[in-house]
Formats: sequence, structure tokens, C-alpha cells
Amino acid sequence: MHNWSVDTTFLKKDKKQYEIWKLEQLINFGLNGEKLDTNLLIKYWKEIRIDPKRRDLLSFWLWPSLS
Repeated sequence: MHNWSVDTTFLKKDKKQYEIWKLEQLINFGLNGEKLDTNLLIKYWKEIRIDPKRRDLLSFWLWPSLS
């Protein structure tokens, strides 16, 4: 994934914030051939900021019995 507007070298110093940022970028702007790490997605579920409709869809896939 290439992002021209963010200094990822600076962001990588804080592992948690980098993982959250990367998840948000992949979900909001496309996977570009990458796959989501479901463990990270579940871990940071309450902290990621994504579109509500995408959040609903992802929660349906992650926890189908709750929907």
C-alpha cells in the first residue's frame, strides 16, 4: 500500500496507531490486493473510524450469529 499524504516512517514508530491507520486505509480506500488481518480488525474494532455501512457489513461477516 502506498500513501503519499502520510509520513509512514514516523507513523510506524507507534505500532498501535500504525495498525489502526493501516486498517482504516485498507477498509476505506480499497485493499489493493492485500488481505485484512481479522485478528487486528477484531482487536481494534472499537477504535477504527470507518464508514457506518462498511462497519455494518464487516460486523456481519465477523460475527454472523449476532446479526
